[in-house]
Amino acid sequence: MLQIKNLTIIVYDRYLVKNLSFTLNKNEKLAIIGEEGNGKSTLLKCILGICDYAHFSGYINAKGERIGYLEQSMSKENCAKKVYDYLFSNEEDYYNKINLFYTYLETIQLEDTILDQVISTLSGGEKVKISILKLLLEEYDIYFLDEPTNDLDIETLEWLEHFINVENKPILYISHDETLLANTATSILHLEQIKKKTDCRHTLLKIGYDAYVKERLCKIAKQEQVAKNEKRNFDKKQAKLKQIMNKVEHEQNTITRADPHGARLLKKKMHAIKSQERKLEKVILTETPDIEESIHFFFSEIYIPKNKVILKLDIPELKVENRVLSRNVHLEVMGNTHFCIVGNNGVGKSTLMKFIYEKLKDRTDIQVGYMPQNYEDILDMQRDVLDFLSPSKSKEDITLARTYLGSMKFTHEETTGKIGQLSNGSKAKLLLAYLVLSNCNVLLLDEPTRNVSPLSNPVIRNILKNFQGTIISVSHDRKYIFEVADELYVFTKDGLLKK
Repeated sequence: MLQIKNLTIIVYDRYLVKNLSFTLNKNEKLAIIGEEGNGKSTLLKCILGICDYAHFSGYINAKGERIGYLEQSMSKENCAKKVYDYLFSNEEDYYNKINLFYTYLETIQLEDTILDQVISTLSGGEKVKISILKLLLEEYDIYFLDEPTNDLDIETLEWLEHFINVENKPILYISHDETLLANTATSILHLEQIKKKTDCRHTLLKIGYDAYVKERLCKIAKQEQVAKNEKRNFDKKQAKLKQIMNKVEHEQNTITRADPHGARLLKKKMHAIKSQERKLEKVILTETPDIEESIHFFFSEIYIPKNKVILKLDIPELKVENRVLSRNVHLEVMGNTHFCIVGNNGVGKSTLMKFIYEKLKDRTDIQVGYMPQNYEDILDMQRDVLDFLSPSKSKEDITLARTYLGSMKFTHEETTGKIGQLSNGSKAKLLLAYLVLSNCNVLLLDEPTRNVSPLSNPVIRNILKNFQGTIISVSHDRKYIFEVADELYVFTKDGLLKK
């Protein structure tokens, strides 16, 4: 059992959590959600006692339980190791765990030949699988999982869901995958930054994810309606009071000196009106909900004829250095199609997307926009955010860039800072803003929703669903695939197979 009481976390004078209390019991699956940069990973690290950049106070008691921690990204030190050395401390350790090892190896669909590979040569999904495998082999009492779904293929995502559901040990995890959250969470902890990230709040409910979203939307809608009604009634009272005040002022200005009694009455009346005005000024109205995930952006009207050939691929062998990833890759993409590629981890989907980008980027009859899986492939981390969105530096372009960043909920500090200082979620939103401002009519998107909050993702999916241009994408997001994709292909060692 894990017990937390009155936990408060501060980073650089900014509150991430205030007075958080909860207990994590056997069989409980507590999912932490929220926008990037809200302190989800920091919360895990503070509970573990390994956070060196935050100040925190409160009571943390794990009662001697062994906590297994899956980090958001593997350290460079571990990436330099062979898989065998990462999983096992020595030969005896290997023989003690050999039965468990082969049981789980089959479950997560890896071959034992992977033991001889250096971790840095593995795909992102394979690294996550190896990290989860290590946790399973150590047989911890509690699991902390920081975005375990990143880079996992659909089959492994479904395995992970099954693992979370059948595991009787408590699990505290962070995820952006709405399907996984809906299928696994027994409780939700939502961390938010409000008032332009000057304050924080948290919501903790022992309900599933879908129920939480429904309850949250109902609460927001009710508060919006109450705030709207109160403001309308307040404005009516204020207008009526102003009308009466103007009338009394007019009477005061026009009354003659011959009527001192009337003047005294008007003075008393004005005094009463001023008193009513002061009372009205003290009225506290219900605030319009401060909704962090309410991002707004849209593509301009874009049209591509359905019979226009956007891409024709005929690749005998797709290689990385001397390694053949796939053979006989054939693909034809026509205009106004939303095309999605799925496939197992390490098969080469991102390599294929890079190949497609190189083939299309210099075309003059289309405007191509590319969001790679690794944002650093096209983003200069030292570049200013505004400079990236408005390279012309014209006043008009800078104003437009600021408008879009504001609609994406960027703070002043993020807007005027460097790209490298942004969270991965903010980098994803920055790239989306760039695609919009560049008037792209062909989008190449490699896992476009992977770093964005589950509460913001529905907005992004809806916008992409209604995009009138061409989308060629790679995704393991099951909601994205269902809602956005018109055509679905599986990438294998034998090419692309229509699903």
